[in-house]
Amino acid sequence: MRRRPRSQVRGILRLPLLLLIWGVFALAMWIPAVHALAVDDHKTSQSFFYAGLCGLTVITFVALSVANRVPRYGMPGQLMTLLATFVFLPLYLAVPLQDALRNTSYLNAYFDMVSALTTTGADIFDGPGRLPQSVHLWRALVAWLGGLFMWIAASAVLAPLSLGGFEVTARAEPGRSDSSLRDSHRPDPRRKLILVTRALAPVYLGLTLALALLLVLCGDSGLVAICHAMSIMATSGISPIGGIGATQAGLAGEMIMFLFLLFALSRLTFSSDTVAVGYSRLDKDPEFRTGLLIIIGVPVLLFLRHWIAALEVNASDDLAMALASFWGALFTITSFLTTNGFESAYWLSAQEWSGLETPGMILLGLAVMGGGVATTAGGVKLLRVYALYLNGLREMERLVLPSSVSGEGRGNRRLQSNGAFVAWIFFMLFALSLTLICVALSAFGIPFEQAMILAVAGLSTTGPLIEAAGQVPIELGLMAAPAKLILCFAMVLGRLETLAIIALLSPNLWRS
Repeated sequence: MRRRPRSQVRGILRLPLLLLIWGVFALAMWIPAVHALAVDDHKTSQSFFYAGLCGLTVITFVALSVANRVPRYGMPGQLMTLLATFVFLPLYLAVPLQDALRNTSYLNAYFDMVSALTTTGADIFDGPGRLPQSVHLWRALVAWLGGLFMWIAASAVLAPLSLGGFEVTARAEPGRSDSSLRDSHRPDPRRKLILVTRALAPVYLGLTLALALLLVLCGDSGLVAICHAMSIMATSGISPIGGIGATQAGLAGEMIMFLFLLFALSRLTFSSDTVAVGYSRLDKDPEFRTGLLIIIGVPVLLFLRHWIAALEVNASDDLAMALASFWGALFTITSFLTTNGFESAYWLSAQEWSGLETPGMILLGLAVMGGGVATTAGGVKLLRVYALYLNGLREMERLVLPSSVSGEGRGNRRLQSNGAFVAWIFFMLFALSLTLICVALSAFGIPFEQAMILAVAGLSTTGPLIEAAGQVPIELGLMAAPAKLILCFAMVLGRLETLAIIALLSPNLWRS
């Protein structure tokens, strides 16, 4: 009798991975259902409750039909599951959202769920006041689960396949020296996935709850605190009040969120499961050090521009204004570098102090660079940027001393010998994808500047760029249906990255 629950759990874990993910999100629908019931929003509660119940019913029938099959699990199949999750799961997630709102199209609901699941956070609805509180909770929860999904997939799926940024590392597959992550005869992808989930899920949940509690202590309401905490950890930028400018937590809340944003700079801030070669110390990690250099360097340049620029600025030279502008730049730069997209309440002061009329270009550049490999951040990733930086230094050295031998490898054992070449290939693929998406959006009547912002926001999974980067915020709800689908494709491509899509088309991967 004691072994029966374990056998049932093992039977559930043998089900197809996509079915298990579907079940997790079906159960998650009851969280906004309970919240809506608590705030006397019975229509919204019914929408999420019955959608979750129907989903679990379908999952049960499918599970019974495949219960006697012995599944074959492999890395290509799990990579295909990642793609199917981001493309097809939002079809189900959009059902309760559309039913709860009753005044939006199914395509808009699907777009919003793709945006949330990929942690992009692009807001297609007109302002936060249009959505019920429970819907705000649902959007933040979907993004939070999407962030957890990428935390787990990075170590269990992308790293063994040398994808997602691991293609530039010296040895991509993690845990080869750890017997707990491999079988004695051959690797078991499903076992590795389970072990990684058990190790990372409590950390992800604990950090989120700790941040939410700190925000509540700073003065935020429970809903705002938990939504902002989930958005920070998932780097989705989803807010029930339209951003952190109107939050009650104030400066103290921004400082706390700033500290938790640092988790998106490097995976070493919360786990060392993907470290196979090189340093496992955070102070020696090239990603974290590169991120800190950008976070400190860009605000300092904006701060000094107050005195060195020829433009006239409308700001006083008092100390309080100077500190407020510096903090506004520091937080906002960090937020967009990690592809979160929250703007500090003092960001406007930073713009006035520096006299910068086009801050959108800086934000676009930061989002393209992105955060750390195997985190919830999007973009090109800091490790690839660092590899290209080292290659640039080496090429300049060879211009002066053509016969010199590089000694950079001794201090950068985390990068493989051709890491810069692979990083350059990815950067070219990213630029090509950006160009094609811009052309496709322009074909449906979107101006070039807006098409560029939309393409960067989708590929870097930084939805708040749509409102922050341009002179005039882009209204997503007014776009044509094909343009919305193109942007959905861009968000999925930005989340999985181009190399993963190309890998799925490779016959060698499936033969192996």
